[in-house]
Amino acid sequence: MDPEFHRREVMAESLSRRPLTGLLAAQLISVLGTSMSALAIPWLVLTSTGSATRTGMIAFAEMAPYVAMQALGGPLVDRVGARRIYVLGNAAAAVAICAIPALYAIDLLPLGALAGLVAAAGAVRGLADCAGQVLVPGTAGLGAVPLERAAGLHGSVSQTGLFVGASAAGILVTVLGAPTVVLVDGISFALAAALVALLVPVAAQPQQLQRRLSTRQYLADLNEGVRFIRTSRLLLALAAMIAVTNLLDQGINAVLIPVWVRDHLHRPQALGLIAGALGAGAIIGALVAAWLGPRLPRRVVFTIGVLIAGAPLSLVLALTHTLPLALIVAFIAGLGTGGLNPILNAVLYERIPPQLRARTLGALKAGAWIGTPVGPLLAGSLIEATGLRTTLLAFAVIFLAATTAPVLLPAMRTMNRAPLQSGEPAAADN
Repeated sequence: MDPEFHRREVMAESLSRRPLTGLLAAQLISVLGTSMSALAIPWLVLTSTGSATRTGMIAFAEMAPYVAMQALGGPLVDRVGARRIYVLGNAAAAVAICAIPALYAIDLLPLGALAGLVAAAGAVRGLADCAGQVLVPGTAGLGAVPLERAAGLHGSVSQTGLFVGASAAGILVTVLGAPTVVLVDGISFALAAALVALLVPVAAQPQQLQRRLSTRQYLADLNEGVRFIRTSRLLLALAAMIAVTNLLDQGINAVLIPVWVRDHLHRPQALGLIAGALGAGAIIGALVAAWLGPRLPRRVVFTIGVLIAGAPLSLVLALTHTLPLALIVAFIAGLGTGGLNPILNAVLYERIPPQLRARTLGALKAGAWIGTPVGPLLAGSLIEATGLRTTLLAFAVIFLAATTAPVLLPAMRTMNRAPLQSGEPAAADN
C-alpha cells in the first residue's frame, strides 16, 4: 500500500472522529467541575447554616429549573440548533456559577442570592444538556462509531469526571475553601463551550426546523415528543422507574451522605472519598458495558445494575459508621450505575427518530428527573422529623421496590431487541 495514501486515510479517520472526541472532552471537563461544586455548594450551605433543610432547598433551587428546561427546551433546540444551544448554555452557566464566589468574596451572597444563581445555572444547564444528548448520535455517525459504543464512551467520560472531581473536591474544599472550588466549576463550563464551538461541526446535529415557533406550534412540538413516548411501554416504564431512583439518588448525594459524614466522621474529605468510590466503580462499569455491551443480554445487565446501584448503599450507611465499608459498597453501587447507563442510552437512541430526539429525549429526561428536585427536600425534612438512620432505611426500602421493575414488568423484555439498522425507522413498543 502507498504510504502517502495510508497516511491520508488515517488523517481522514482522525478528522472524522474529532467531533465525537471534542464532545467527549467537553463532557469530561464540564462534569469534572460540576461534580466538585456538587459537593462544595451543599457543604458551604451546611457548614454556614447548620440546616439540612436549607441545604436541600438550595439543591432544589438548582434542579427544578434544570428539569423544567429539559422538558421545555426541545423545540428551541430543534430551531436554534443543538450545537449553538450547547455552546450558549454552557457559556451562560459559566457566568452564573462564577458569580457565586465573586459575591461571596465581597460578602454579598445571602441564601436568596445563592438560590437565584444556582437556579439560573440549572436552567441554562438543562438546555445545554438537552442539546448535548442530541449531538451524541450525530458525532458518532460522523466518526463511524457504533452507537452503543459511543453511548458507553459518553457515559465513561461522565463517570470519569465524577470520579476525579468528587475525589478532588473533598481535598480542595479543605485546602482552598468551597468558593474556590465553585469557581473551578464555572471555568469548566466556559471550557466545555469553547471545545464544542471549535471541534463539533453543525453537521453533527439534526437538521434545524425552519417553521416559525409560535406558542401554538411550540406546544404542538412538545406534545409530539410526549406522544411518541406514550406509544412505547418500554419508554414509559424506564421513565417511571428512573424518576423514583433519581429522586432517591439526589436526596442521598446532596443531603444524606453529607449529613452522615458530618455526624459520624466530621471531616469533609470523606465526602470526596465516597463520591470517588462511586465514580471509580461507575467508570469501570461503563467501560465494560461499552466493550461487552453488544454481546450481553441487555435486560439481565440492566437488572443487575439497578439492583446493586441503589438500596445497598443506603442500607449500609444506616447500619454502620465505618468509612471503609461504605467505600466498598459505594464502589459496587458505582459498578451498577456505570453498567446500566450505556445500555439505557443506546436503547433510547435506537428507538427515537433523529428529528424527534431533542423533544423526546428532553421530555424523557425531564420525566425521569421530575422528582430530583424533591429528593433533597424530602431527605432534609425526613432527617429533621425522624432522624438520619430512619431516613436512610426508608430510602433503602423504596429503592429496592423501584428497582424490581426490570424483573416484574413485561415491557422491559423488549430491551433485548436487536439494534436498528441505519435508516430503519424507530419502533414503538406497544
